[in-house]
Amino acid sequence: MNAPLESLSTVLDQALAGIKRRREAFKPDLAPQEVGIVVSVSTGVARVSGLPGVALDELLEFPGGVFGIAFNLDETEIGAVLLGDYWRLRAGDEVRRTGRVMDVAVGEGLLGRVLTPLGVPLDGRGEIIPTGRLPLERPAAHIMDRAPVTVPLQTGLKVVDALIPIGRGQRELILGDRQTGKTTIAIDAIINQRGKDVLCIYCAIGQRWSNVAKTVTVLREHGAMIYTVVVTAGGNEPPGLAYICPYAATSMAEHFMENGRDVLIVYDDLTHHARAYRELSLLLHRPPGREAFPGDIFYLHSRLLERATHLRPELGGGSLTALPIIETEAQNLSAYIPTNLISITDGQIYLSPSLFDLGVFPAVDVGQSVSRVGGKVQRASYRVAAGDLKLAYAQFEELESFARFGARLEDMNKRILAHGQRIRACLKQPEFNPLPLAEQIAVLLALNAKLFDSVPIERMPEAEQAVRTSVETVASRTLDRLDSEAIFADNDREAILFAAERALEPFSAPEQP
Repeated sequence: MNAPLESLSTVLDQALAGIKRRREAFKPDLAPQEVGIVVSVSTGVARVSGLPGVALDELLEFPGGVFGIAFNLDETEIGAVLLGDYWRLRAGDEVRRTGRVMDVAVGEGLLGRVLTPLGVPLDGRGEIIPTGRLPLERPAAHIMDRAPVTVPLQTGLKVVDALIPIGRGQRELILGDRQTGKTTIAIDAIINQRGKDVLCIYCAIGQRWSNVAKTVTVLREHGAMIYTVVVTAGGNEPPGLAYICPYAATSMAEHFMENGRDVLIVYDDLTHHARAYRELSLLLHRPPGREAFPGDIFYLHSRLLERATHLRPELGGGSLTALPIIETEAQNLSAYIPTNLISITDGQIYLSPSLFDLGVFPAVDVGQSVSRVGGKVQRASYRVAAGDLKLAYAQFEELESFARFGARLEDMNKRILAHGQRIRACLKQPEFNPLPLAEQIAVLLALNAKLFDSVPIERMPEAEQAVRTSVETVASRTLDRLDSEAIFADNDREAILFAAERALEPFSAPEQP
């Protein structure tokens, strides 16, 4: 009876001795940690005292799971941009450093999803599973790492692909007054990438949730969401989210580009982005400049758009094409933000309210639009099909404005006006209806050959549809050569024109006696 008690006592003594040894050997690993204090909170920003070792753009942790970015580093305090529910914070709350910069989730798991810049899903389809994370802001690719822009990015819009071509790796600005169809052009470009192995990212900055929901619905209806990521910061969100939104979307796009993929990113729009940055800067007492924007507003967008490029084959050969959107006021192209972006980008597509009011959709003003890459990214078939279309259209617009004064016109000028009216009718295109390459080539060839000039103007939509349908009668090998880099042969051109002529025979107006 005593043996078990003695055995239990021995075990307890050994355990107590072990605990005593560990207690005596324990040395607490104490490390100092910087803790700051919230001094004041404003709309989307906070002033913090302490944290002497904090770095610029370092991520800060506030109570309640709210994060912020160290934006201003003053001698006595830090100005932080808040990325969450700032109204929950109070003066006196503790702030801690994280030791890292803001980063975003990247990977194939983002495709088809709608999310915030912080990676929070908004589509009700569960958590997002990323393959990695990348910093919010990254250096742009070095000049020696870039390849020339030579491959076209087809938008499916005749007026853009023929007259203002865009290449993969280019930065083409879309600008115009409010409600002139800027977003529609960008959405058409996304829809047209179906089956072309181009991934798309739509970045909605400061948009109403209803507008974003409508855009997502359109993309789903046209089967475009399977290769698209929608990143959005709503208009009622803190301005800090609108500020980081385009940078987060660009980091997501760069992940695909660095893996050899072609990516199209749409920033809708950078006007709201600039205003959010101005709001944050004024709240943090940064010196205002022209139109109350801070002095580094140019750098804000240049460091963003400079990340769009085409990488060399040794680095995977991927590309990132940027379509930033900007809103003008009263057709003022010389305002501060529009002129900044025009100087940063490789061309612009200008949408005119006058053409919009006339029912010309898309309302692209060909005279004020330009692509600084131009014909270098056009296929040979496009260069032949477009020909001197831009010059003929410019002559028509100039003559049309002159004819409004009631001047008597010669027969040659009347023919120029009639041909120009057919050009304008052919360049019209309904929204969310991008055209395949072959159909565009057929319409442009017929237009350049003046086959539509004998068609009554009121029957132009039917005649154009007939020419598009006539492509089905052309040999498939001829159509395959249209999207190649080979020289556009005369026999291919004649085959397409012959089919177009036959299709237009029922539409020709009878000759006047």
